Amino acid sequence: MREQLKNKQIMLAPLAGVSDVGFRLICEKYGADKTFTEMVSCNALYYDNKKTDDLLFISEREKNCNVQVFGRKLDVIEKVIKDKIEIMDNISEISFNMGCPVAKITKNGEGCQLMAEPKRVEEICKILRKSSKKKLNIKFRLGIDENNKNYLEIGKIAQDCGIDYVILHARTKEQFYSGKASWEDIKKLKENLSIPVIANGDIFSVEDFINIMEETLADGVMLARGAMGNPFLFREIKEYIKNGNYKKPSPKELIDQIIEQYELELLYKDEKLVITQMRKHVSAYLKGLENSSKIRDKINKLKNIDEVMDVLNNYKSMLKG
Repeated sequence: MREQLKNKQIMLAPLAGVSDVGFRLICEKYGADKTFTEMVSCNALYYDNKKTDDLLFISEREKNCNVQVFGRKLDVIEKVIKDKIEIMDNISEISFNMGCPVAKITKNGEGCQLMAEPKRVEEICKILRKSSKKKLNIKFRLGIDENNKNYLEIGKIAQDCGIDYVILHARTKEQFYSGKASWEDIKKLKENLSIPVIANGDIFSVEDFINIMEETLADGVMLARGAMGNPFLFREIKEYIKNGNYKKPSPKELIDQIIEQYELELLYKDEKLVITQMRKHVSAYLKGLENSSKIRDKINKLKNIDEVMDVLNNYKSMLKG
């Protein structure tokens, strides 16, 4: 089985508020084959929203970061792809999101809500292929709800329109992130398409990776929540594929990684923003460690980076291993 895993892609998902340049660089360091920007609105790019333009920033240190966009207006998508994304020579792929279940996206008929409109999905796929020579993927879910699972139809539309590969999050829009991901549906999609299928959903450990690959025979995986606070998972998977075993990080290595992420973020953002945005990462990294709730609460109240570093270094000195 390990021999069959050697050419499988291990990707980092485009996580809103998480997959910024610092976190992408860290995941890449540990073995992520591909990373993606946070999901970017075509509409906002069309109207030159500065904050949205910033989401397209990719560091020259990143080796294989690509862009994910979302939208529904055909003329807007076409113009944005042609005028803003296609000209980016530091990316080789464009991902289009049809899987986001968040209400502020779906209420506009975007994200996963597009799955209720197969005709619009086809129009978007054709526009993407017409507007770009880059590699294209579509990320989608099983369907709107359990009674309206149309992922096979969407996958075939993407394939017929020339999309290079698809990523399936094996939950419905209605499920959001609850319940168990239906890996058997990933297997079914893989059996029905000739283009590559990437598996997404409930991959939190090397064992999960092994199981999902055995069950689905997918062409790779995309790690999302499983990578939050645990970018080491990329390393563990790669070590398992290479050696048949892997080493989990020590508590002190976790703290060192938090410190490194702060340092990376500070290269690209101002201190105040970094301190605020890192809170969710710190909480994820510290989960399960001794006295972690006290340390997390303390860091959440700090507004100075030197104070944050002092707390982390002092905590590290108290940890075993």
